[in-house]
Amino acid sequence: MIKINDFGVLGGDQRQAAMAESMAADGYPVLCAGLEHVKGKNLKKTGWKEAVEADYIILPLPVTKDGVTLNAPYAGSELLLNQELFAMLKGKKVFCGMKNTLLKVGDYFKELTLLDYSQQEEFAVRNAVPTAEGALEIAMGEYDGMIAGSKCLVTGFGRIGKVLSGMLKGMGASITVSARKPEDLAWIEIYGYTPVLTGRLSDYQGFDFIFNTIPSMIFDAHTLAKTAQGAILIDLASLPGGADQ
Repeated sequence: MIKINDFGVLGGDQRQAAMAESMAADGYPVLCAGLEHVKGKNLKKTGWKEAVEADYIILPLPVTKDGVTLNAPYAGSELLLNQELFAMLKGKKVFCGMKNTLLKVGDYFKELTLLDYSQQEEFAVRNAVPTAEGALEIAMGEYDGMIAGSKCLVTGFGRIGKVLSGMLKGMGASITVSARKPEDLAWIEIYGYTPVLTGRLSDYQGFDFIFNTIPSMIFDAHTLAKTAQGAILIDLASLPGGADQ
């Protein structure tokens, strides 16, 4: 008799819940922990310890936000990232997003077999779409006017920057995009956006929106005072982000 491996889905947000539902629909046994407060989902919910006993473990993106507990905003209780959890995971294949956030918790986690799905290009490209849509939802909720005709600055021309710039263009916004590489600046111009050097952002003002996708401190106090004055700044970069708090 062929054994079908089971999966333990731990924590995460509604993306993790949707994935668990999809896997269950394909016939795989899926145990979910840390998704107690997700509504409208047909999930087999269980406790942390039972889910960790599964053959394969799937952790969220990112694994942790505070460096202490699993990223599980819909959980009924916290799961500490400690040596007890490490012992339960040892010897299993563990899939996770942004595994470096877990490795920083303790050196012993380096002994696990960690497979970082966020490093796969097809995942990163597809993930750029909901990220860009989420940014637009925030922008429309915070702004009294319309996106059409607004002046937008997108910093960075990576996956998210490309997708977001295209969406803004389709909505009729005036788009300026910053980059460091000459080839990126050339592509920005070809797409019909206004190209600017990231290192010279303080030379530009008058934006309604600034969407940052660069995970480094490009918006220090000086640049914020010059470029972001009067603008709604939406930081999409990985922690710690790119804006001085």
